[in-house]
Amino acid sequence: MSQENPYKPVPAELVEVIEETPTIKTLLLKPAEPFRFRAGQFAQLTLPGVGEGPFTPSSSPLEPERIAITILRTGMLTDRLHECKAGETLGLRGPFGKGFPIEKLPGKEILIVGGGVGLAPLRALIYAIFAQLDSVKRVVIKYGARSSKELLYRAEYDDWAKKDKVEFECTIDVPEEGWTGKVGVVTTLLKGLDVDRSNSLAFVCGPSIMMKFTTQSLLEEGFTPEQVYLSLNRRMSCGMGLCGKCNIGPYYVCKDGPDLQYALIKDYPNVFEF
Repeated sequence: MSQENPYKPVPAELVEVIEETPTIKTLLLKPAEPFRFRAGQFAQLTLPGVGEGPFTPSSSPLEPERIAITILRTGMLTDRLHECKAGETLGLRGPFGKGFPIEKLPGKEILIVGGGVGLAPLRALIYAIFAQLDSVKRVVIKYGARSSKELLYRAEYDDWAKKDKVEFECTIDVPEEGWTGKVGVVTTLLKGLDVDRSNSLAFVCGPSIMMKFTTQSLLEEGFTPEQVYLSLNRRMSCGMGLCGKCNIGPYYVCKDGPDLQYALIKDYPNVFEF
């Protein structure tokens, strides 16, 4: 926890608002004190006088003085956050959760599968991996969105793909004029996947239906439940395992996740219910 009182937000100046897509914006924040987090951990973002909600930073964990939070417009709080302007003061509580198991990555082939705004938490993971790229065997990134206008961080794809040991591929759900890339849902990129099943880990984040079918596809492709991690940013409220809104069986997404190994939760009925 970045402060002694977990209920008290750290003030954070909004220094820039980036319009990523017609429905997604990234808020760049400068907290009053460094906000140190592991990739995959989340923060409670406070809009004074309105409320707060859980969001996973999409920036590098190596830059705690500057936090990026990417927000899909889905309701009252996110609508108001989209209206914020540079110079306003927001608040950050946390970080919460355990984050991605970075310690398991050395020597592995890493598969990252994102859908829509689900690339936001995964971008923090991607940055963390890039910082230790020499220690991993390979990184394969597969990403899909409904349309080309909804592709997140599009300006970064070429830089990612140019890195040694990194492969990047994206797709959109349906054909559109001027699009020359892959077409189809993101699971179409997983058929005949060129990844060493015996020495790999997969990380998945996106809409619940996307994660459900991506998990099924990975199992069909030979991954085991132990090799698949799901980033389940869902129904979280308190962030500390007190309210019980995010549980899957005995696990609390806010405390035990939000990035949970599929083997731990696969036998519970509400894994993909958001």
